[in-house]
Amino acid sequence: MPNLTVAVLGPVDYAKDLGKKGTTSDITFYNLKRGDVTVTFIEPTRYPEKIAPLFYAVSMAHEALMVVDEVNAAFGETLLMLQCIGLAKGRLILRNYLTRDQLLPLIRGTVLEQYEVFTEEPGALREVLLGEASAMGAPAGTAGPGTVPIDHFFNVKGIGTVILGGVMGGTIRKHDMVQVLPIKKPVQVRSIQKHDDDADMAETGDRVGLSLKGIEADELDRGYVLTSDPTIQVSEILSGKTDLVKYWNIPLKQGMVVHVGHWMQFVPGRIESVTGAGTGSLQLAIRMDKEIVHPPGAKVVLHYLEGGKLRVMGTLNLP
Repeated sequence: MPNLTVAVLGPVDYAKDLGKKGTTSDITFYNLKRGDVTVTFIEPTRYPEKIAPLFYAVSMAHEALMVVDEVNAAFGETLLMLQCIGLAKGRLILRNYLTRDQLLPLIRGTVLEQYEVFTEEPGALREVLLGEASAMGAPAGTAGPGTVPIDHFFNVKGIGTVILGGVMGGTIRKHDMVQVLPIKKPVQVRSIQKHDDDADMAETGDRVGLSLKGIEADELDRGYVLTSDPTIQVSEILSGKTDLVKYWNIPLKQGMVVHVGHWMQFVPGRIESVTGAGTGSLQLAIRMDKEIVHPPGAKVVLHYLEGGKLRVMGTLNLP
């Protein structure tokens, strides 16, 4: 049964009434399970202090639950992130007497306009999400070699190196040989767990824990990718056409430092060249501080951490 992953965007610990608390760092996971039906909730615990947790939560999610207490800078930034990721399915929980009509001038033409306004009742929400998870068919991209970006990793006594992540495409099977990118190290999948249950395989959308043979935990880093897919690329220079958010008004210049988000990677890089004029759609080349792992044709999210309140720049579409 596929797993439904929901980004919970709002007050810290809002998801504690929706699922059982799991792994926590700058992002926190909560797990809901009934039989073989599972829902994973992700909260960006360190947001708005840091923008990366918001990117991680939204980029991993199938849909979003956005809890709105007031219209402020965090609301606007979260809206821009959802738009850049293209997370078109979700629900709004409006508090402090806010109404959808009050938000409509701000959300018209964005993904949030499509979100359903939902009651603030955890039991009802759990039932709806479990129903969605139960009704999910095999997701697109399930067939073929599997790819798992790593969000957490550690050593378990008597087991060895364990990683946590979500299957972004294809299928991972027990005893598969996969590569760890970008370090290009071959490892074997010793065992698979999904929501603490042993499994022989995991498919697109599943939340997994994998025990690995052939690598130590101290060789890994967040954002590394396990894959058996030969089309996955490792790039030091990213180039493509930008799609900047409409509020972006800072000219892009050679030498500017930006942060690139893709899967569980959030990596700084320096703009090497800009082709085009103004702040609209430009051709951009970025030399990364560390290599980025991505499939061909990926869309990455650009961030500018020196921009004050506006940290979400837009996207870069790779060839």
